[in-house]
Amino acid sequence: MKNKMTEFAGRYHAGLGAYLRRHSNLDSARVLGEQALAAGLEMLDLARMHEVSLSSVTRSTKPGAGLRRVIRNASLFFAEVITPIERTHRGARDAAAKLGQLNQVLKRRTEELAASNQELKKEIERRAIIEEELRKSEQHHNQLLEDSARLQEQLRYLSHQILSAQEEERKKISRELHDQIAAALTGINLELNDLKGEVSGNNRALKRKIASTQLLVQNSVEIIHRFARELRPTTLDDLGLIPALHSFTKTLSKQIGIRIALTIFAAVEEIDITKRTILYRVAQEALTNVAKHAGATKIDVNIIKQGDMVSLIVKDNGKSFNVERLLYNDKNRRLGLLGMRERVEMVGGHFTVDSEPGKGTSVRASIPILNVKGNGSPVRAIRAA
Repeated sequence: MKNKMTEFAGRYHAGLGAYLRRHSNLDSARVLGEQALAAGLEMLDLARMHEVSLSSVTRSTKPGAGLRRVIRNASLFFAEVITPIERTHRGARDAAAKLGQLNQVLKRRTEELAASNQELKKEIERRAIIEEELRKSEQHHNQLLEDSARLQEQLRYLSHQILSAQEEERKKISRELHDQIAAALTGINLELNDLKGEVSGNNRALKRKIASTQLLVQNSVEIIHRFARELRPTTLDDLGLIPALHSFTKTLSKQIGIRIALTIFAAVEEIDITKRTILYRVAQEALTNVAKHAGATKIDVNIIKQGDMVSLIVKDNGKSFNVERLLYNDKNRRLGLLGMRERVEMVGGHFTVDSEPGKGTSVRASIPILNVKGNGSPVRAIRAA
């Protein structure tokens, strides 16, 4: 694959150069895009090739109208190259829409099954005096229960797969943003800095424009880093759950001006990455909910070991709410709680929320663990204020 990327990068550079010298038209760009699609290249691959080629081309071009024309024409060439891939992505979105329709059909069928179960119970009551018919009805009912349990298990498995795939995709995109795109923008900033040094002293207007462009690039780098952290912090994979939660709570505490106390037992890092990711996501969602809705002045986050279980407890002293209503009836706001519960239950854990007037809210997620040493003492305590 690496050889293929290198060979195609050479073709892209040659094609871009030919177009900028007006030795070819945009038809060559479309052909190049079809070849990239056939080779299995992604849009990010082409973006990196374009960035390298454009940097090489513009290095020998003087600043001014000529440079802007080169950049504009190069953008037209790149837009034409990625057209076939964009069409493919639209096809993927159409497939996702069809999947959503199938999910709606499944939901309706589940509701129909529930209604059918109610009718079955009524039929059993009407035929209670006929022993043979009751036995047949019970057998039929048991079969329906087995089918229902099997469907529920399949749904849980599908949900697990979707969440795992989503987390993996977040990790991949976050890495690409952090390691590739942000690094490329930083390189552009360095090039601009060199260019500013080469500008003669009496060309102050150009220097100011270069400085303004550098500021814009730096802001873009910061936005990309923030977006990458929100998708999936690299700290979670590189350093572990404790540093990742410490960084998140410290940042959130500064943003909202609320004291957050974080206490974690060090042996939690021995848990596999899937379960540590679940603990991080539940803590992230719970803390975000507190920041948005609770009006709290203090938040306590504890991760403790209890026998063969590890428990995450997020407790605040803010406003209470009706847990049942939000979890089961309020369709506009229940997805956060359901998402947390789904993540915990897919690894055999338990998720509960307790909220009382005057006592605030406590979110608790407990998941099973194996082969974790230590007695669960909070040997690692971190405070964020």
